Amino acid sequence: MAYILIVDDDEDFAAASAAALRKAGHEVKVETRASRALQVLEARPPDLAVLDVMFPENESAGFDLARQMRQHPALKATPILMLTAINMKFPLGFGSADKDEEWLPVTDFVEKPVDFDVLCRKVAALLAT
Repeated sequence: MAYILIVDDDEDFAAASAAALRKAGHEVKVETRASRALQVLEARPPDLAVLDVMFPENESAGFDLARQMRQHPALKATPILMLTAINMKFPLGFGSADKDEEWLPVTDFVEKPVDFDVLCRKVAALLAT
């Protein structure tokens, strides 16, 4: 199947997501530090990246990483699935309509808490395109 990188500071959630995606047949790597994610992405570009938005060191690190990926020649076409609990913390009604090539260049969104069946379906759909 595909190689997927999950970038999320919540180790338990990332491990559970990785287990669900591995069960679906994918190879999965987890990176819990946004500050290291670009290096990991460059070392082995994934077929798909699953990014959290908020990290302890930067509440918009996932957005920043998505923009960095779109500027990187080897990563600019990588599908990005953004996982976010931002609407729980800041009730902004944030979602897919907010995608923007400069500000928020992601392929799709999934709200946390995540139903792992939904996560697997979204990943399958993004990999099929």
